[in-house]
Amino acid sequence: MANNSYSGVKNSVAEPNHDGEFGCSLKELRSLMELRGAEGLHKIQETYGDVNGLCNRLKTSPVDGLSGQPADIEKRKVAFGQNFIPPKKPKTFLQLVWEALQDVTLIILEVAAIVSLGLSFYKPPDSENRNCGNAAGGVEDEGEAEAGWIEGAAILLSVACVVLVTAFNDWSKEKQFRGLQSRIEQEQKFMMVRGGQVIPIPVAEIVVGDIAQIKYGDLLPADGILIQGNDLKIDESSLTGESDHVKKSMEKDSVLLSGTHVMEGSGKMVVTAVGVNSQTGIIFTLLGAGEDDEDEEEKEKKKERKKEKKSWAPSCCSVTVHLIAILCTCGLATACGANHSHYSNSLHIQFSFLFFLAKAQDGAAMEMQPLNSDEGAEGEEKRKANLQKKEKSVLQGKLTKLAVQIGKAGLVMSAITVIILVVLFVVDTFWIQGIPWEKECTPIYIQFFVKFFIIGVTVLVVAVPEGLPLAVTISLAYSVKKMMKDNNLVRHLDACETMGNATAICSDKTGTLTMNRMTVVQVFIADKHYKKVPEPDVIPASTMDLLILGISVNCAYTTKIMSPEKEGGLNRQVGNKTECALLGFALDLKKDYQAIRNEIPEEKLYKVYTFNSVRKSMSTVLKNADGSYRMFSKGASEILLRKCYKILTATGEAKLFRPRDRDDMVKRVIEPMASEGLRTICLAYRDFPASEGEPDWDNESDILTRLTCVCVVGIEDPVRPEVPDAIRKCQRAGITVRMVTGDNLNTARAISTKCGILQPGDDFLCLEGKEFNRRIRNEKGEIEQERIDKIWPKLRVLARSSPTDKHTLVKGIIDSTVVERRQVVAVTGDGTNDGPALKKADVGFAMGIAGTDVAKEASDIILTDDNFSSIVKAVMWGRNVYDSISKFLQFQLTVNVVAVIVAFTGACITQDSPLKAVQMLWVNLIMDTFASLALATEPPTESLLLRKPYGRNKPLISRTMMKNILGHAVYQLTIIFTLLFAGEKMFDIDNGRYAPLHAPPSEHYTIVFNTFVMMQLFNEINARKIHGERNVFEGIFNNMIFCTIVFGTFVIQIVIVQFGGKPFSCVGLSIEQWLWCILLGFGCLLWGQIISSIPTSRLKFLKTAGHGTQKEEIPDEELEELEDLDEIDHAERELRRGQILWFRGLNRIQTQIRVVNAFRSSLSPYEGLEKPESRTSIHNFMTHPEFRIEDSEPHIPLIDDTDAEDDAPTKRNTTPTPPPPPSPNQNNNAVDSGIHLFLDPSKPATPSAPGSPMHSLETSL
Repeated sequence: MANNSYSGVKNSVAEPNHDGEFGCSLKELRSLMELRGAEGLHKIQETYGDVNGLCNRLKTSPVDGLSGQPADIEKRKVAFGQNFIPPKKPKTFLQLVWEALQDVTLIILEVAAIVSLGLSFYKPPDSENRNCGNAAGGVEDEGEAEAGWIEGAAILLSVACVVLVTAFNDWSKEKQFRGLQSRIEQEQKFMMVRGGQVIPIPVAEIVVGDIAQIKYGDLLPADGILIQGNDLKIDESSLTGESDHVKKSMEKDSVLLSGTHVMEGSGKMVVTAVGVNSQTGIIFTLLGAGEDDEDEEEKEKKKERKKEKKSWAPSCCSVTVHLIAILCTCGLATACGANHSHYSNSLHIQFSFLFFLAKAQDGAAMEMQPLNSDEGAEGEEKRKANLQKKEKSVLQGKLTKLAVQIGKAGLVMSAITVIILVVLFVVDTFWIQGIPWEKECTPIYIQFFVKFFIIGVTVLVVAVPEGLPLAVTISLAYSVKKMMKDNNLVRHLDACETMGNATAICSDKTGTLTMNRMTVVQVFIADKHYKKVPEPDVIPASTMDLLILGISVNCAYTTKIMSPEKEGGLNRQVGNKTECALLGFALDLKKDYQAIRNEIPEEKLYKVYTFNSVRKSMSTVLKNADGSYRMFSKGASEILLRKCYKILTATGEAKLFRPRDRDDMVKRVIEPMASEGLRTICLAYRDFPASEGEPDWDNESDILTRLTCVCVVGIEDPVRPEVPDAIRKCQRAGITVRMVTGDNLNTARAISTKCGILQPGDDFLCLEGKEFNRRIRNEKGEIEQERIDKIWPKLRVLARSSPTDKHTLVKGIIDSTVVERRQVVAVTGDGTNDGPALKKADVGFAMGIAGTDVAKEASDIILTDDNFSSIVKAVMWGRNVYDSISKFLQFQLTVNVVAVIVAFTGACITQDSPLKAVQMLWVNLIMDTFASLALATEPPTESLLLRKPYGRNKPLISRTMMKNILGHAVYQLTIIFTLLFAGEKMFDIDNGRYAPLHAPPSEHYTIVFNTFVMMQLFNEINARKIHGERNVFEGIFNNMIFCTIVFGTFVIQIVIVQFGGKPFSCVGLSIEQWLWCILLGFGCLLWGQIISSIPTSRLKFLKTAGHGTQKEEIPDEELEELEDLDEIDHAERELRRGQILWFRGLNRIQTQIRVVNAFRSSLSPYEGLEKPESRTSIHNFMTHPEFRIEDSEPHIPLIDDTDAEDDAPTKRNTTPTPPPPPSPNQNNNAVDSGIHLFLDPSKPATPSAPGSPMHSLETSL
């Protein structure tokens, strides 16, 4: 496709005027879109005459749009490209395998296995006649010596298994996200005019020449030129960094760019550039969607590097290699969606827009580790220091911390195991038996040491819970997939789990709690209050004409009422629902609004003041034939009635309307309507006589006064039938539901009582936005947290609220310290102006149907059915994820504790681990991969909503779980040790202890291994319950995955024991022995009942584990390090301790190399900078996307900056640094970004030795 578009450019060079058969070429249009403001208008007039001329050249009609015929659309796609930006290639399966192989423990195992293999094939010439000690006796049974290689091979095979399983999981995860992405993209539709009809068209199908209808809240899908606009204001901050809204009009600035947001108004545009040729597409192409060019560049770089390596600084290269090696092994190479963020540094542009493109560019950004997702990870302006940092996924933090702790413990245990084994062996052989070390015996001794080492590593493998991240991923991915069916489209994985901790939900009213199907049910017209829609003949004809004309022209033309899809169904409402109610009212009065619209098309409207959250009204001006003007207004009744000075009477005459009359009307008409939960709208008009000349339309306060009231209507939006029940569930689950709405207080109070948010007789607050603001601000008008803290715990309804109020409330609740737990707040929003609140909240829900693109982009979860009860499902799934992880932990830690203790004690007492390396790896596979699948896919149950939310600091492993883990470990250890030391007597079989190096497997040890696995299988059933429930089988058949896995593991275990032979160190067992093993395993279930009878409250000595990190626990200097990051990521902190030093070192090496280069190449055209070709290997490493080291660059703050106060745009840096011209150099550091050769004094660097050359370099800085 890119080729098509570029072939267009080539044609245009050959024949300058026509691109195939269109009157303008791709190149012309591209250059046109690069102009702004007056320049753009000038170019259009010069080249095309006017916009209509441009439409003619593009063979499209400004009124009817394209014909929509497939052939025509196809031609346009060939000539001008498709509206699609090719995503980055996903990782191949082999790359994922390679990544899985990077696991340190696996590498150690591979090495050990290879050494073991090598040694088993090496036979010293005359070792047969030497005595190499008792331990080595019996090796020489011929067949056995031959089979020595099997253990090494088996270990390699099982490593291969683990790697493939991990890679496959990653691959399927990646595939799921790609699927999710494409689903999000396919759902994005835009209103286009084709064949005279306004129809929604998928964004990817938009072509050049299409006529698009744009309105408030849209995210523009392509570049275009305005054909007609009403009061249009665009937020272009995502492209320019300018926070002020840009006014667009035919006279001043008519260029519209893709990826920008419509903040006010409406209009039509002709599409002039799509996909990679649009302004956004061009930038994305620069950002590295052009992978192919890069690959070629890479090859060239490699050649250059080879030359360079010869030329200088070999030491530096080796440093790099070492650093890379160390960083890789430290697990720092978390490819975390930083893949293209390093380029965006150099562009000085922050793309927080076009989420579907940005994310499709990089599937990894939606991946499990949300370590550095694009959403806000670039440091925006330095935040005020006291702003709370948004914590990373809580669960992730707790888990990594726990895994690191367990890993450390495992490492210590395995080291001790190896040391004890070696010491025992050496003491026994060389001291007690007194055998000298013979050269010929060396291979045999080394084989022993390798065997000990392998045992040590296996203890480590079993101890390290690498299944944890897998379990989280599986659990979240599974939940996300299932949540799609429950109408939750999850955009950020961790939102799913955060939702389980939610303590407060701030919900919109319209459409979320109510059905968003509005109808006029009461009306005050011609001095009379009708409780239902009146008959047309009771209304004076003059009043009726004014009313119908006002409704027809003063509702957006995109709003209409369509005939029902099914016979006898309700009419379909398209567009703004309040306006739909008014149009429906006109139809109920037996009048046709469409006839008036056909007579006065949108182009003939003289001026339109569109609805926004400040005006809270909408007005349309018509110019009459005699030069006078008439303006129709509609808006919130209490606001518009203040601006009315006349009202139409029963005769159709206008009489004076004094403040006294107004108060009377509010009491008699508006309050009764509102108390029934109706939204009241006032319709009014004003005439401007021709004699007074043309008014100053920009002076709104003068225009919108002296109105004449036509009528007041009461619009009903019924509560969704399932909402009261959903809200009851939330309250029972310990979640407070608050309603935040723009309606007036009485309406809001009535609806919230119907929903059950307010119960009669409750002592709760219902406030209006103004009153709320008065209470939370001090004398200077600043918001004070203490004041918010006095209000929010009791606040249930916030009416007549602005988007800023919503943001203030959410921020106030999140930052509050009144309650001991930090509140976790979910927010719903649909409007453009809800963006800041959605971003600030822990979980933002956007409406899939009524929501604007801007809201969807700021959100974490999209409700595809706009329904509040779907939020309750999200809470259930979130809690379920948490519980699934806990179940898995309970199971895994029991296995860990038992396996480690058995291997450790067994090795120390019998000088050989009772569970062999390969057996341990099989157990590891059961408990890691299979158990994580089985336990992480439990479906949620209603009972999850019966408990209070866990806090952010609640430990992962509760006391009850600790009791279960230790209790079951005691049972399993008792059984295993009994079998180990007395098993041969009980079963009357040969003793398997103290077997020589390559002895054949014994029945004794097979029984130990088999019993161990049986106990794990039965314990997996126990692990299904973590709150001490007795019935562990409850709902077991609802989860087929669980049943399949338990059964499958059992079958494989039979195969391993009966036919595993030497590789698995197993011997076939008799039926009787099998029954004993199963019986001992079944004992786990009975023992579980005994454990659950012990009250946890008695066991005060048990500790909990897996807490989140508290902010207080982080040392000060680390907090400084974290100041620059938007989010504290506990996972990274845990891993970073030692690496912070590396980072500082790296930063300094980078700086020093740049300085060296600056000195070396003072002749370069870049004034003392390195040439782009002379990039050193360390330089390449520094800019390699995986290792992102923050550049100290000024970043442009965004308008939708999460935390900056909405009402203070003045504080923002509104003069952005212009993006530097794109240079061929793909590296962001020196050339593109201007140079930053200074050391940041705030970061204390480790000083180098004063005499060293590095030191002298540094001083020269």
